[in-house]
Amino acid sequence: DMPRGWRKRNNIVCEKDKRKDNSDEQTKGKAVIVLMFFWSHVLTCFIILVHCLHFSRVQIYKEQLNTRIVLVAMETWSSENRVSVGDDALLTLRDFMKYRKESIKERCDAVHLFSGRTFMSSRSEAAYIGGICSLTRGGGINEFGSVGPMAITLCQSLGQNIGMLRNKERPAAGDCRCPDPWLGCIMEDTGYYLPRKFSRCSIDEYLRFLQQGGGSCLFNKPSKLLDPPECGNGYVELGEECDCGSLVECARSGANCCKKCTLTHNAMCSNGLCCRDCKYELRGATCRGSVNDCDIPETCTGDSSQCPHNVHKLDGYMCDAGQGRCYGGRCKTRDGQCRTLWGYNSADRFCYEKLNSEGNENGNCGPDSRGQGWVQCNKQDVLCGLLLCTNLTEKPRFGELQGKLTSLTIHHQNRYMDCRGGHAVLDDGLDLGYVEDGTPCGPNMMCLERRCHPVNTFNLSICPGSSPSRICSHHGTCSNEVKCICDPDYTGKDCSVFDPIPIPTPPEGPEKYKGPSGTNIIIGSVAGAILLAAIVLGGTGWGFK
Repeated sequence: DMPRGWRKRNNIVCEKDKRKDNSDEQTKGKAVIVLMFFWSHVLTCFIILVHCLHFSRVQIYKEQLNTRIVLVAMETWSSENRVSVGDDALLTLRDFMKYRKESIKERCDAVHLFSGRTFMSSRSEAAYIGGICSLTRGGGINEFGSVGPMAITLCQSLGQNIGMLRNKERPAAGDCRCPDPWLGCIMEDTGYYLPRKFSRCSIDEYLRFLQQGGGSCLFNKPSKLLDPPECGNGYVELGEECDCGSLVECARSGANCCKKCTLTHNAMCSNGLCCRDCKYELRGATCRGSVNDCDIPETCTGDSSQCPHNVHKLDGYMCDAGQGRCYGGRCKTRDGQCRTLWGYNSADRFCYEKLNSEGNENGNCGPDSRGQGWVQCNKQDVLCGLLLCTNLTEKPRFGELQGKLTSLTIHHQNRYMDCRGGHAVLDDGLDLGYVEDGTPCGPNMMCLERRCHPVNTFNLSICPGSSPSRICSHHGTCSNEVKCICDPDYTGKDCSVFDPIPIPTPPEGPEKYKGPSGTNIIIGSVAGAILLAAIVLGGTGWGFK
């Protein structure tokens, strides 16, 4: 519900439609998007309307994506803007994300700004695609207009953050067409008024994003909410022993353990990935499996109902049988990037050495500072320039083809080599046609911003160990939080303490311990922060991030 103080001050009651509320309780969201709003004092009444509509939009995420949206904080720029806000959406987005990195201390997975400006582009928003867990790319900006379209642009920009693309950026396949021809779908490129559905392709893109490790931060619940504590919201807050959610949600899971946010007799817990039959799961039971080579499985501690914080391996770990490096929770290889974008493997190293050293449209290390030409790759950087593959489809699987395809066949050492590439540009300006940051470019070398650097120049933190050469004492894995995640029979900050897991005693009778309950598995938990800032337009009375 809306913060109670707003209701009282403005005499506006935001009531949920009872029919909608029933559908809400029939589908329990398993993920969380945490939002943060920034408002001007002159927009108070308008904020209430937006907050009312907010509930109808969050239902879309909860019911169709198994993802819950939660508001954690708001900030208002009432006198002046903290960043330069203009009609160039991408430039404003870059400045805003720089501000987020330097000034926003609130822990969140994404931040969004409502600008109050009309952008030059035909779009009403700009957001980094797949950037939800990145400090520098986890966010977006939106125009501020009438309530309904504004809520949809917010859904669209959040959708881009969690890996969804606009329809025009997908292959024109029948399965990707919108199932609702009347209202349209949320990620449609052309406008429909207040669409309420994600297409099958959008949902698949979100799930694929999670499976590839792009959503590692989405599995964690926020530590606080903006709304006052309320029994039935699914969060254990001050004064509560448990909270299994609404009546329907509790009836599905937790009703025997939790009554009115108080644990029943002899119950230890009511819900959570490490709660089974009102008791804690045994220590060592897997509550969240790994999704790829760069993820770390989480196990129950034996003294909590909650699965530990979701983490992945520290950047720099080897993956894909030694062919790739972990970076941001994903395994980076040129082969993998070529297959994802074009459907084929990476070209031979000679292609990179030959073409990327030329510094033209066929091969380069990016546009020059004036945007008039191309930068030649230095010899050591050729594997970090234009992505070259063995074959190409006519169009990239993602993004819009910009310019011509590079398509050359080179004869070298008595064999012919295909050297092909192209610029595939997303709405956020990211060119997928270049080798990704974190990709190996030599022994103990990784790409960063189209340059090949030694791994040790990335200033990667090191976890503790029994000696400098024995990270986590060789009994654990160093996580992205620079903490050791110990193997099952070890514990301690450096995983040096041998502490075997007790073998459970089989219960009397035929039933034996079955391990963690499959019904508790969470698909993902998105924590984002929506920042709406105010632009005060001189003398006009309203303005507005």
